[in-house]
Amino acid sequence: MIEEPPLLTIKRASRRPTAQQIAAFQDVPTSFVVDAMYGAGSLSPAIKPVGDGLDIACQASGPALTVDCGPADILALLGALESIRAGDIVISAFHGHQGCAAAGDRVAAMMKNCGAAGFVTDGPVRDYAGIVEVGLPVWCTGLNPGSPYSKGPGTVGFPVQIGGREVETGDMIVADRDGVVVVPFEHLDQVIGMLAKVRALETELEKELNNGLRTPQAIVELLAGDQAKYVD
Repeated sequence: MIEEPPLLTIKRASRRPTAQQIAAFQDVPTSFVVDAMYGAGSLSPAIKPVGDGLDIACQASGPALTVDCGPADILALLGALESIRAGDIVISAFHGHQGCAAAGDRVAAMMKNCGAAGFVTDGPVRDYAGIVEVGLPVWCTGLNPGSPYSKGPGTVGFPVQIGGREVETGDMIVADRDGVVVVPFEHLDQVIGMLAKVRALETELEKELNNGLRTPQAIVELLAGDQAKYVD
């Protein structure tokens, strides 16, 4: 006979970005972060700001706290509330289930009261008006009024698969109206270093655009060279 699993398995946090690392990602556009990782890191565009970010300022950056609820269940999410540290972004794997909500306004309020800076799930949410009132930035797949179960089993703090990527507790999450980006814990300093280069390039390009730039010089040279073929 197979032994019944515990309803909740919670991994004690063993790593977390430093205050300086967390600060380096504040107010940074997701596009800059993806460029700093050479195009990697973004979750599926199916996960987007609730209500397209029209009623909530959906922008947040912080360490991930991972939760694996499984489909149609939120026991692990409720069990994770006591593990939230100020500034965390809760990443809740709902296994892509779309048949009911992965959270509602009451749970959003509890997460915010515990210090969460945002909530990301690969399922829908419900109680839109209430979530707007709570004001917690949320990224999800849409809306569904159905209620989930809270029976488990589930895990807190272990790696999860969500939006086409693996996310671990302690990874940095950067999210805005363009989507959600995951920066692996092991690459934080490398990405922070690249962000300075990306920001410098973007600043220079913006100056050129304001001065009337129409076509990048590299494209002008390509069009004039032997790698471009013109036909009548």
